[in-house]
Amino acid sequence: MSETATNNPAVTPTAVTVLGLGPMGRALSRALLAAGHDLTVWNRTPGRAGELLELGAKEAASPADAVSAGDLVIVCVVDYDAAHAVLEPAADALRGRTLVNLTADTPDRARATAEWAREHGVEYLDGAIMSPVPLIGTADAVVLYSGPADLFERHRRTFAALGGTAAYLGAEPGRAAAHDVALLDFFWTMTSGYTHALALARAEGVSAEDIAPFAQGILGFMPTLLDEFARNVDAGDHPGDESTIASAHATFEHIVHVAEHHRLDPGAAAAALRLTTRALAAGQGTHAFSRTADHLRQG
Repeated sequence: MSETATNNPAVTPTAVTVLGLGPMGRALSRALLAAGHDLTVWNRTPGRAGELLELGAKEAASPADAVSAGDLVIVCVVDYDAAHAVLEPAADALRGRTLVNLTADTPDRARATAEWAREHGVEYLDGAIMSPVPLIGTADAVVLYSGPADLFERHRRTFAALGGTAAYLGAEPGRAAAHDVALLDFFWTMTSGYTHALALARAEGVSAEDIAPFAQGILGFMPTLLDEFARNVDAGDHPGDESTIASAHATFEHIVHVAEHHRLDPGAAAAALRLTTRALAAGQGTHAFSRTADHLRQG
């Protein structure tokens, strides 16, 4: 179970450093400045700090100089290779400070970075931003954190400046990244499925605007389905009372047939058809589709 910190306007100003001024880094910086924090920024490519400087930020000449100015250091760059390229030359300056890594990457790399931080005397929290840039600093923003609980508690009021919910997921440093990659898997699979549906519809002479309202209708019952599948997977029990793998298998056959007929890549439907085929071979045709999670392991 996670713990959360919600936005509190009565925040004690903190000296914060942000390393990385892409769209998300700039959004984090604006939110911190709006909450009254003393902000120092650095970016590999010059010229990204203009708006932030007008809002009161200070720009450092190097990562080490930026780190030296902050009690709390946030890094938000494209991946952990880029993060380490920034952090390793500043390792001495980071010693004794709290580093919060809001860079997206994999759970195993989060654990490796936590170990690197431990070896260099750096207090470390890993994090994952679950909201797009426009939501940062608003009540709807969600940021996940994992690592030592005392570090989260120490800085939770500062984290509240980034938006509505700061969720603490536990001490294991890879846990935030694990949530992140799983949820991104869901989001982008869903998104790519929608673009595939639009291509398939267009091939049949149906406009994307005609499909969109019905796709919205599907989203209406998704929350209930998400909760049901989560319960099934955790319990290892997949009752097919309302929908079965056998019916899903037939649907995927139809989708793949129409896609191939129009010389479209069958995409995720072909992968799902393979999963349902395995489940049927295992005698699980009357189970709920959530059972296919058991057939994803290769080898």
